[in-house]
Amino acid sequence: MDFLFNSNVQFYLLAYFVGGIPFGLVLAKFFAGVNIKASGSKSIGATNVLRVVKETNPALAKKLGIATLLLDALKGVVVLLIAKAFGMSEAAQWAVAVLAVAGHCFSPYLWFEGGKGIATGMGVMLVMLPLETLIALAVWGIMAKTVRISSVSSLTGVLALLVSSFILHPEMAHAPVILIVVLLFYKHIPNIVRLVKGEEKRVV
Repeated sequence: MDFLFNSNVQFYLLAYFVGGIPFGLVLAKFFAGVNIKASGSKSIGATNVLRVVKETNPALAKKLGIATLLLDALKGVVVLLIAKAFGMSEAAQWAVAVLAVAGHCFSPYLWFEGGKGIATGMGVMLVMLPLETLIALAVWGIMAKTVRISSVSSLTGVLALLVSSFILHPEMAHAPVILIVVLLFYKHIPNIVRLVKGEEKRVV
């Protein structure tokens, strides 16, 4: 068990367990009295919080959706900023980023179920690849305004981030970025299936 005293391992565990905190589930249950794991898409993310809470309390739904989005993004950012402050190597920081996203997608508090990972992914990417993330957010915003399908907007933004990272930083090791993108797409497989069938709902 000596490996647990390794500072890198401690940060990896911290990233995973902090990343796994299901803020959407907690906020919706505490403030709206609803279990989002049993309604809507059953995801713990901001979109499902907005969709489910809106059925009973439209005014509260938007507030809880925004709070969920911010908290899910910040939980990766905070651990990464602490890791940077402790002088961890760039490779170790990327491992922290990947594990924070993995924690959200496969939460240890929900028997390894979780959310789609978009907010947490964008949070860690904002720290590691800020310019690419701003490009991704711009693409996401345009798609959200025009297509109005959450999964399409999110995945298009993720692809924009991946492509721009190869263009802007061709010299970097892209394995962590690709791994995060694969995680996000994997968690969106049900959405992709619904898109193919023409059943994916628009955000109203």
